[in-house]
Amino acid sequence: MITNIFAWFVFFIIKIISGGGYLGITVLMLLESACLPIPSEIIMPFSGYLVTTGRFSLLLIIIFGAVGNLVGSIIAYGAGSYGGRPFIEKYGRYVFLRKDDLDKAQRFFEKYGNVSIFFSRLLPVIRTFISLPAGIARMRFGKFCFYTFIGSLFWSAILSYIGLFLGKNWESVSVYFRKFDWLIGILLIFCVCYFVYKKMRRNKKI
Repeated sequence: MITNIFAWFVFFIIKIISGGGYLGITVLMLLESACLPIPSEIIMPFSGYLVTTGRFSLLLIIIFGAVGNLVGSIIAYGAGSYGGRPFIEKYGRYVFLRKDDLDKAQRFFEKYGNVSIFFSRLLPVIRTFISLPAGIARMRFGKFCFYTFIGSLFWSAILSYIGLFLGKNWESVSVYFRKFDWLIGILLIFCVCYFVYKKMRRNKKI
């Protein structure tokens, strides 16, 4: 069952990117950041593979991927800002958003603040839903957009380079990331903690 769903996702994404080009990449990444379960671990590596065929420019797929993430994140931010948590809990099920996913994203945001918007782009599940608690908390919109775009640019670049490196075997990257999602999460949370620690030490010295 899961294998069939995954195969359908791969087929759907390939069709959209093959037919829509850079716009297709942007739309798919937008949908992921707008809380729809469309994995960027398939979108960007496949786009990176297409760079090897001469279809795309590596720089452009990274930029268009990040722009898509930003636009989708703004949509989710708006839902959190104007609808609040009750609105999200009421209608989230229509985009397969579970209360546990929202709780996890909200705890992460509350614990690490603005910088969580950057680091969350590299975390499983949280990266898809982090914009919702940011909107609920009414995080400053300019900062939200800045951290979102930089984090998304970094994430798009990583996946695109992996797809470029793997070539025709680009699809294996999604299996790799699903297998090691927990390890990536631990490493990134450690990085966030170190960043906060260094910042607190610096503030004490001032």
